[in-house]
Amino acid sequence: MTVPAHPRSEPEETGPRGLLDRAGIPRALAWGFLGVLIFMIGDGVESGFLSPYLLDQGVSKDRVALLFTVYGVTASVSAWFSGALSDLWGPRRVMLLGLGVWTTLQVVFLGLAVPTHHYALLVISYGLRGFGYPLFAYGFLVWVTAVTPRHRLGSAVGWFWFAFTGGLPTLGSLAASFTVPWLGAYRTLWFSLVLVVAGGLVALFLVREPRGRNRLAPPGERPVATLFGSLSILWREPRIGAGAVVRAVNTAAQFGFLVFLPVYFTDTLGFSLTEWLRLLSAMFATNIFFNLLFGLVGDRLGWQRTVAWFGGVGCAVTTLLLYYGASAAGENFPLAVLLVSLFGATLAGYVPLSALMPSLAPEHKGQAMSALNLGAGASTFVGPAVVALFLGPLGVEGVMWVFAALYLASAGLTLFLTLPGRTAAAGTGPVPAPTGTGTGRT
Repeated sequence: MTVPAHPRSEPEETGPRGLLDRAGIPRALAWGFLGVLIFMIGDGVESGFLSPYLLDQGVSKDRVALLFTVYGVTASVSAWFSGALSDLWGPRRVMLLGLGVWTTLQVVFLGLAVPTHHYALLVISYGLRGFGYPLFAYGFLVWVTAVTPRHRLGSAVGWFWFAFTGGLPTLGSLAASFTVPWLGAYRTLWFSLVLVVAGGLVALFLVREPRGRNRLAPPGERPVATLFGSLSILWREPRIGAGAVVRAVNTAAQFGFLVFLPVYFTDTLGFSLTEWLRLLSAMFATNIFFNLLFGLVGDRLGWQRTVAWFGGVGCAVTTLLLYYGASAAGENFPLAVLLVSLFGATLAGYVPLSALMPSLAPEHKGQAMSALNLGAGASTFVGPAVVALFLGPLGVEGVMWVFAALYLASAGLTLFLTLPGRTAAAGTGPVPAPTGTGTGRT
């Protein structure tokens, strides 16, 4: 992704600031944020019930875990490609490709694979559908970072994650809690397709910003060099590689929880499926608001410290609290709401990574964003893989300890995420803007 080398080269903002500007939402991309929200609501509808639904259809637990793992692998690859392809084709084309992949394979999944219970077809259709949402959502994230003025980039990125997690799985699970009892699980999956198409059309046809319609990489840069550079930065810049690992750990538990916690909460603790879906909504309703809060905290306390303490250490503590508190209390809905909300809040502690990662490689911000997206996509694979490997031998308690240990390890890795020219103690906040640009986020 091409980013201006000097903030002075960015277009100056003129005229009175409107409500969107004051809130930190770029006016030219405002419809895109709404489109991403609706798209991710559709993508998140299935998140709280697809695992138990497939079990009810006769698919074994091991096969369900494998299905989710394949989905995670394709999502991680797609997340990396979202940045590299945006450089080559422009973010809008990448988003269009993601919408096409998601809708086509969802039709195959629901129209052929689920009715026939053909496992190979389930893996192919659902697994490959994992290419869809990262191309769409992370393609828009690249668009945001490409056109937003430097001094507002932190706020704009915060609003992106607000829309992303507001849909997956917060409002998606909430919608499912009403539609599953009313329409049934299978028709609810078709309803999710309607939402995805609607969100895609809003973003693609109502956003008229011109830069996202064109190639972002320099005209003379060859496609192979662009693609390889977005991967080789992981070892060329070890801090970027470490940041990608931290981002993978960030939401690994989130995607792992979706594999086994629905069954644990309903079959073991005695919650109904509707109650579980509403717990999931509460977890991420908290998360979306803390996404904005920790963006502000990171600007003041420091990006590195916020990720380490509120993200890594915080998630380790709340992961164990979630398991032991819920197990001890049993079917206690108010307490369960509190426990899942605490986890959702600390999960947002990783938000400053979206500002920190591009600043770790100021000359290769686009490639750093690809690495960040790769880590985000890898989390959809790592989480279910941890469950597939450890649920059998260690049980639910052991899996929760594995996730807690991963969070503590990610907190340790943040020691390497120091900004250029700074020490571990000082390199925790945004780089001051050059003279004449104001004090802004990077």
